Amino acid sequence: QVQLVESGGGLVQPGGSLRLSCAASGFTFSTYYMSWVRQAPGKGPEWVSSMSAVGSITDYADSVKGRFTISRDNAKNTLYLQMNSLKTEDTALYYCARGGRGVTSVQSQGTQVTVSS
Repeated sequence: QVQLVESGGGLVQPGGSLRLSCAASGFTFSTYYMSWVRQAPGKGPEWVSSMSAVGSITDYADSVKGRFTISRDNAKNTLYLQMNSLKTEDTALYYCARGGRGVTSVQSQGTQVTVSS
């Protein structure tokens, strides 16, 4: 069955960086658009970024544009999110998901990112 396992979250100070990973299995990863979605405490899920199946097209929410970079390694069935210049408002549970811009449905555990001084 489809399995997505996120990792790489943690506690970081404002201005810091983290790199998230998502290991995918149970489907042909290289044929799917993939996205990152986040959910902050008390808020609904928010689409963050997407990448096309072969990595030629990327898209970002305005709130993270210029600070986050999505990438993928289809040989390793892994999706990444490099997060720089982190802000307190980036604190959330981060998920990866199949699908493109606007996807908010998640089926995995996520990885917690906390930005705090």
